[in-house]
Order: sequence, then C-alpha cells, then structure tokens
Amino acid sequence: MNLNIRTAIADDCPRILELINELAVYERAPEEVTVDLNHFIEAGFGEKPIWKAFVAEVDGTVVGFALYYTRYSTWKGCRLYLEDFIVTEEMRGKSIGKILFEKVIAEAKNGNYNGMVWQVLDWNEPAINFYNKYNATLENGWLNAALSTTQIKAF
Repeated sequence: MNLNIRTAIADDCPRILELINELAVYERAPEEVTVDLNHFIEAGFGEKPIWKAFVAEVDGTVVGFALYYTRYSTWKGCRLYLEDFIVTEEMRGKSIGKILFEKVIAEAKNGNYNGMVWQVLDWNEPAINFYNKYNATLENGWLNAALSTTQIKAF
C-alpha cells in the first residue's frame, strides 16, 4: 500500500464531496448534504478560502480526508475545528485514519491553536473508541443548534 497524506487541492474536491456523501449515508442523513461542487470549491480555494483539508491517497486514489478551519472561542481563543473526517469503509483498519488524524493534531500544534474540537454522534461507537485512544474529552450536555438557508430567508 502506497499511502500519501497531503494538503488538498481544488482538483480533489469532486472526490472529497463523494466521501462527504459516503459519510452522510453512514450518519443516516444523506439528504442533508446540499452543498454543490462549485460552492464547495469556492469555499476552499476561492478568493477567501474558509476551509483547508488533508487527503489520504492510496496508490493515487483519495480514500480519506480531514477538513478543518479556525474556530474562535470567546473562552479559549483560536481553536482548530475538525468539520469532517472519514476514511472510506474498504480502507479502514489500515492505520490511515490514525495517520490522517495525527496530521490534523500536528497542524493544531504547529499553528499554535488553543485546542482542537470536533463532534461525534453519540451512537458512533467505532469513532468514539478511536477518539478515546487519544484521551479526547467527550462532552455531555450540549445540543447542536442551527438555522437552515430556508429558515434564514424566511426571517
């Protein structure tokens, strides 16, 4: 297996979006992915990029990614927010996720972030077990809140 972890480029976006859809199916919410490819590319590689990502390639094919951005906490300061992290199902169990996740941790460390945060579904035991290997703090008591584009337009 020829594994390469590298910074994502715009040409990776169609494949990353495929993996985002794979993750959404796994998380039982495929209908929630509404971003289109052009918007996704613009948000990452346009005039004002707001996200960055690392991709994991095996033999030239992207099999995973970790997409992140800077989040500002009024309590903690700048923190790296890991928005999505996936290794495609057939490539799991080969330490690709470990190497990719540790690349993101190194980015947080090298960028002098005041921590790294992400979310995990409470039923996703494989992910929870993975994060527990890093002694990650899993918080109880917070609920996710959001307004959709439709709700904002209706305001």
